[in-house]
Amino acid sequence: MTVIVRDLRPQDPADVENFTRARHLALPHVLWTPAGVIHRTLHTDPAAHYRSLVAEEDGEVIGTAQLGLAHDSPEAGQGYLNIYVRPDRVRRGAGDLLVRTAEEHLAAHGATRLFSWVLDEPHNRAFAERHGYRAGRSAHFLRLDLRNGTLPPRPPLPPGVELRTAADFAHDPRPFFELDAETTLDEPSDVDTEFTDYEVWVEENWKHPLLDHALTTIALVDGRPAAFSAAHTDGTGRYATAMTGTARAFRGRGLAKLAKNDSLHRARAAGCTEALTGNDAGNEPMLAINKWFGYEIRATEVRHVRELS
Repeated sequence: MTVIVRDLRPQDPADVENFTRARHLALPHVLWTPAGVIHRTLHTDPAAHYRSLVAEEDGEVIGTAQLGLAHDSPEAGQGYLNIYVRPDRVRRGAGDLLVRTAEEHLAAHGATRLFSWVLDEPHNRAFAERHGYRAGRSAHFLRLDLRNGTLPPRPPLPPGVELRTAADFAHDPRPFFELDAETTLDEPSDVDTEFTDYEVWVEENWKHPLLDHALTTIALVDGRPAAFSAAHTDGTGRYATAMTGTARAFRGRGLAKLAKNDSLHRARAAGCTEALTGNDAGNEPMLAINKWFGYEIRATEVRHVRELS
């Protein structure tokens, strides 16, 4: 049996479906859809030199990789690669080939430091360390049962606060972009991110096929967007919080919590049956809020980094 690595063929529905299925089997705590995979492959800013790779064994997709440069970081040379092999197809060399191909591509485009998320399991961490990656911070995958769980009730809105949806900004999403850009600057991360190009943000984020405009809640204070909770859905009843944040001038007032609660209530009313989210392991206040909603930790991943010589 021979394993090869090649680029995903985004124009081939079967190839995209196989990529999506392999990624879901390896990482079921994240929403994966063919439309989402195609969008990221075709609409990521060219400056990222983004690629979606598949590892194929005798015609079967057994592993996948998504990689690129952090083009929206103020620091040059930051690259990322996230490698996942189907759990029933490990130890066949797919991971090694995906890492080698990804690293060669990123290095050729100027990457000097590489980041990768690795599931916090002994064989995964050993694999990363064997390839020269050292462990850093951790993050949790959380799940909430929307069908059988009980959400906190919607509280009365504070004076001057109103809740809108992203759909209300369809005619002009720029205020949402500005709020997202400000909150992203303060998001805990190994790589600083700056959203400076509105048109790129529209293409990559606002037009993302998973972004559910009707379930994304934006809290306004005296008419100004102050906090939000962005929702992704996959059309099968699965909902995921893509990002929650508050503008600096409005922090400490519980507005992000208010927005997320509203979004979750909207999701349940729309027929969503489970909610997924991520939580930096070091962010205890946010973890406490997610537990208050009823989320439970399902898995943990560890950020790994490698310096290229």
